Amino acid sequence: QVTAEQLRARGNALFQAGDHGAALAAYTEALSLSDAASERAVLHRNRAACYLKLEDYAKAEADATKAIEADGRDVKALFRRSQALQQLGRLDQAVSDLQRCVSLEPRNKAFHEALRALGSSMHEKMKAMSCTDSKVEQMFQILLDLDEKDADKKQKAAQNLIVLAREEAGAEKIFQSDGVRLLMQLLDTAKADLMLAALRTLVGLCSGHRSRTTAILAELGAPRLAAVLGVEHEQVSLAACNLLHVMFDSLKEGLQKDFRGKEDAVVLDSSRDLKLLIKHLLELLVLEGASAHGRDNALNLLIKVVPRKSPKETNNSLSLWVIDQGLKKILEVGSTVCGSSGSLPVTENSRMSTSVLLSKLYEDLKCDAERENFHRLCEDYVRSWFDGHELPGKLRAIQTVSCLLQGPSDAGNRVLELEGIMDCVLSLCASVCEAHQLVAVEALIHAADKAKRASFITANGVNLLKEIYKHSERDSIRIRALVGLCKLGSAGGTDFSMKQFAEGSTMKLAKQCRKWLCNEAIDAGTRRWAVEGLAYLTFDADVKEEFVEDKAAMQAMFQLAKSEDRSVLYAVASTLVNCTNSYDHEEPDPQMLELAKYAKQHIPEQHPKDKPEFVRRRVRKLLVAGVVSALACMVKSENPALTNSCRELISRVFLALVEEAEDRGGVVAQGGGKALIPLSLEGTEVGQTKAAQALAKITITSNPEMAFPGERIYEVVRPLVSLLHLQRTGLENFEGLMALTNLAGISERLRQKILKERAVPMIEGYMFEEHELIRLAATECMCNMAMSKEVQEMFLAEGSDRLKLMVLYSGEEDEKLRRAASGTLAMLTALHPPICKRIPQVTVHWLEILQALLLSPSAELQHRGAVVVMNMMGAAREVAEQLIASEMLEILSVLAKDKDKP
Repeated sequence: QVTAEQLRARGNALFQAGDHGAALAAYTEALSLSDAASERAVLHRNRAACYLKLEDYAKAEADATKAIEADGRDVKALFRRSQALQQLGRLDQAVSDLQRCVSLEPRNKAFHEALRALGSSMHEKMKAMSCTDSKVEQMFQILLDLDEKDADKKQKAAQNLIVLAREEAGAEKIFQSDGVRLLMQLLDTAKADLMLAALRTLVGLCSGHRSRTTAILAELGAPRLAAVLGVEHEQVSLAACNLLHVMFDSLKEGLQKDFRGKEDAVVLDSSRDLKLLIKHLLELLVLEGASAHGRDNALNLLIKVVPRKSPKETNNSLSLWVIDQGLKKILEVGSTVCGSSGSLPVTENSRMSTSVLLSKLYEDLKCDAERENFHRLCEDYVRSWFDGHELPGKLRAIQTVSCLLQGPSDAGNRVLELEGIMDCVLSLCASVCEAHQLVAVEALIHAADKAKRASFITANGVNLLKEIYKHSERDSIRIRALVGLCKLGSAGGTDFSMKQFAEGSTMKLAKQCRKWLCNEAIDAGTRRWAVEGLAYLTFDADVKEEFVEDKAAMQAMFQLAKSEDRSVLYAVASTLVNCTNSYDHEEPDPQMLELAKYAKQHIPEQHPKDKPEFVRRRVRKLLVAGVVSALACMVKSENPALTNSCRELISRVFLALVEEAEDRGGVVAQGGGKALIPLSLEGTEVGQTKAAQALAKITITSNPEMAFPGERIYEVVRPLVSLLHLQRTGLENFEGLMALTNLAGISERLRQKILKERAVPMIEGYMFEEHELIRLAATECMCNMAMSKEVQEMFLAEGSDRLKLMVLYSGEEDEKLRRAASGTLAMLTALHPPICKRIPQVTVHWLEILQALLLSPSAELQHRGAVVVMNMMGAAREVAEQLIASEMLEILSVLAKDKDKP
């Protein structure tokens, strides 16, 4: 039974040795065993010293305060509290504590020196604050002076204000100096440059500060912020969108975590403010005076802030509230028919953003009753336009169906089954009016996606689409009819034996798609449909082969991927997945194939041109054409069109591109490494894993410091650690371990990052793996991690078999495993001498294993063995005696004379 006194002594020894974390743990355990008030006060004082070293100043202050409560004359506790208060910025309280120390020990020079230094730093701070006060005032004067004609002077003042707002002290100063009212005046000038300065300054004021955000929202008012979001000036609208996003984050943070310090004084309820902002965003969607990009920004904000970030969060009340209050307003945007009288101003991205928002809201629902309510509201909305309205109303109903089919397809299918909808779509496909025909053909195409409808459309719509394709004089209609045919023609997927159309028809469709794609005379919105067609037709390997041979078509597609119209992203990613064969495909079980033949069931066949050598050739051609820069550009997009499923497709393509080691350098040079990091941290689980695996492949064969320069290298650690989870495949585990081995060998900071991500227990687990390559990779990774002091301490932990395992692995038959394990031992014994004393205690075979290393035919193993023995000889007399008592001296004497192995 360990006593509190023993634990305190252990803590003191650890603190002296510089291991402040372990010392803190010892003092904490001692506190749990101690009842005496005086002893507890000393332990709190000691913990305060640990927290100061660990830079956790709030906890240092709390512990020092507990020690002072027990003994008000404890100068050590008072001094430590003053140091903590100084770091927390509470200088007046720090001075008070130091003055108390000086009065208790007037001869202590350290106290006098600290008080003098603190006094001068307070003076500097007061001086800086008064200087900042006048600067803030001056900046606002310049910006609000209508007679000031010097544009450079105004721009500099605006820039200084924004920079000042990014610092907490500066932000607080602006806020206290009546800054919000002055910023409001800047917003009311309606001058773009001044509005931008005001919005960007407000971002600094609101970032991470809930109470300030609440106050600013109360003063500015949600209607004013929504109005600024809806202005015609695109940059101002975007800046307002950024401000609102920051405000949402600050308010939401208040709902999720406890605040300490200043904000404890006021209990704030953020949910009311959140709903108020969202209500005005929903109203902006249907406001006729709002700009098209303002409407897009409002949709993007709703996508980011309303649905839950993860299913682990149980509260989906915000989504339910938005569905009840605003679903019809969202559908108003989705049902807009461009060019019709009284339609809302929208961009080419608006409908896709609406579909994404509807999809996210639907996915956020937790039970059948909630989903049923969503379906009912959608059906009511579509009926309200379809029943009792003339043609414009029916067009809006069909446009809504299209929007739902692109988003929550379950809701789209339900609405499609309403009486009269499908008949109306088919009849409008034959309309003489281009706008009407466009709406109907698009609805038919989106409906053809759904298996439930595809057979109906194959029976009723194929002939109609063929007629439109052959006889329509308008390219915009023909290209959409072509996509519909492409979708129906690709129903067999990659199965070579299931051809929907006559021989050669698919190739003709693909050729026409490529022709339209390359025709720059056609607008980008129409050319996007050509990519949609290729996304379906490239299931056919003959189409893939022709596409990668057509350099102009590839370049045209990449240019579209980089364009403003982001709704093309999914189609581009799908086409590339098909060309690189990076979709999931399982090899069929031979026994199941025999059974299928016997039962006369259909057996899928692989196209001869989908064999690995053809795929490799296609990947090379895509790389030469510049696919990596197009993908990197797609990933940068902040648009809702970059959905999680779209991210997954891009990750799949990247993984296919880095399959061959010789291609990886080129992928990194064109920005592939940088693009993969966000893909590995956000999206579907499959997408994140594919991106992490691509990062691992790059890290294994490239110099990580070159592939991921600067701080980026630290961002790679988390994705690589995710590959070690048990649900990952053996190959993913192996590549993750190999990549982490490379990183662990670079610097102590990287090893600390790996430790922080809790990778070491997983690495240890894989050292027991049956698969010899995974076991070897884990041991090599541990060898590099052993350069860290924390890892060295783990090998001495009570009840741990880590050291025993390393010693035993050094005696295994597998030479590579022996090399990794004996290398780890050589490093551990050199860096942490106490391990030398422990080795004889972990296994009785330790001497045989060391002798076998020294007698090995491999010079590398002999070298490692010699280093371990040398370290053990120098570590402790009793270990040296054991070594010399064995045959070690003779072996060493023989090796010392070997001139071939200097």
